[in-house]
Amino acid sequence: MAEKAEAIAGDAEKRVMVVAFDDSEHSIYALHWTLRHFFAGAHGGGPLTDVYKLLILHAAAGPSPVIGLGGPGVAAVLPKVESELWKISDQVIEKAREICVSNSVVDVAYEAIQGDARNVICDAVEKFHADVLVVGSHGYGAVKRAVLGSVSDYCAHHANCTVMIVKKPKDKH
Repeated sequence: MAEKAEAIAGDAEKRVMVVAFDDSEHSIYALHWTLRHFFAGAHGGGPLTDVYKLLILHAAAGPSPVIGLGGPGVAAVLPKVESELWKISDQVIEKAREICVSNSVVDVAYEAIQGDARNVICDAVEKFHADVLVVGSHGYGAVKRAVLGSVSDYCAHHANCTVMIVKKPKDKH
């Protein structure tokens, strides 16, 4: 049974493991890897099920980057854009829920927060007193990483907890 993320902050008996999830292939791999290594196991409970509470966090895009600088008529469009972005976020959370259930991990909390992924993730680490943060790595090269920025690199330097960066193995041809 999924529960609200607010309940995590009040559960002093367990440590908190946050998995950042954005529905990319790298994020999906990181979630599968985490479930397989830490939570899924015989009878639906892995070795750390009793130690860690799992929170799946989706940093949802906010309407401002989608709309841009705006102009006449933006105020009328903004509620529709925001509604669509929340629908997309709900779909991403549902995908994470399906992955968890398919791995027999059901005691999971889910949270979607709008904003820049780097800030949302680091703020959530603070809010939920996370002990471990798991992020996937897109494997960008130096140039792309310099232009786009790296969420995993940012979190490794700014999150106030242990950060595990899960890299998807390169396909062997």
